[in-house]
Amino acid sequence: MTSLWTRCNSCQRILYKQDILDNVSVCPSCNFHFRISAEERLGMLFDDGAYEVQDANIHSVDALHFVDTKKYSDRLAENEQRTGLAEAIVTARGTIGGVPVYVLAMEFSFLGGSVASVVGEKIARACERAIEERRPVIIVSCSGGMRMQEGMLSLMQMIKSSAAIARLGEAKLPYISVLSDPTTGGTTASFAMLGDINIAEPQALIGFAGPRVIEQTIKEKLPKGFQRAEFLLSHGMVDDVVERKNLRNYLIKALRLFLNRPQ
Repeated sequence: MTSLWTRCNSCQRILYKQDILDNVSVCPSCNFHFRISAEERLGMLFDDGAYEVQDANIHSVDALHFVDTKKYSDRLAENEQRTGLAEAIVTARGTIGGVPVYVLAMEFSFLGGSVASVVGEKIARACERAIEERRPVIIVSCSGGMRMQEGMLSLMQMIKSSAAIARLGEAKLPYISVLSDPTTGGTTASFAMLGDINIAEPQALIGFAGPRVIEQTIKEKLPKGFQRAEFLLSHGMVDDVVERKNLRNYLIKALRLFLNRPQ
């Protein structure tokens, strides 16, 4: 039987799970934002939780026949079965505050939300459709970076996704990036930081290399809170830090401002 209780990762208090769920998966004691699934994220953002999933049946292939402790093809099959998703990102179309939008939510449970060739393809397709339909795009990142089992094919998605977002800009369509915990590696180095506005959830880990790697490289101790959302905000790397319960209303206001619609 599934436990009714859990421990907060931040304040270490034992909490009733339903209390956390009722508080949009945020600790009612210390405001720690628990990681949520792509499906939960989309349900929170779209009007009435209603949306249409796009490109749900595009699957990655093991082009390099990569093997570490197990075959990459086996890892893909296991993650598909466990998550019910074909890849680490879900593309959805719907409305937020009455504004037609595309929202792409990353799923960390699928191989750490790593960016594979299919993830880049989904971002590119969503941007192309958005241009055709004149819809803004929102991407919610939750990712450990590029998927190295695909080697250069994965790294190329940094360029592919960035080029797709650049075309949105040329079409004068808004792109809003939401960074949740964690957003790291090549994801941060590409589409996650290219928004017309970049919004982070409280205490989200955001960076390229990990703190330990940086400390070993520069031979210095990093300041407290380094690579957390609030630190990045204070240093001009993100535009705002927004609590999950306020995110939907924040996006509605931002979309209407970009599109010059009445508030």
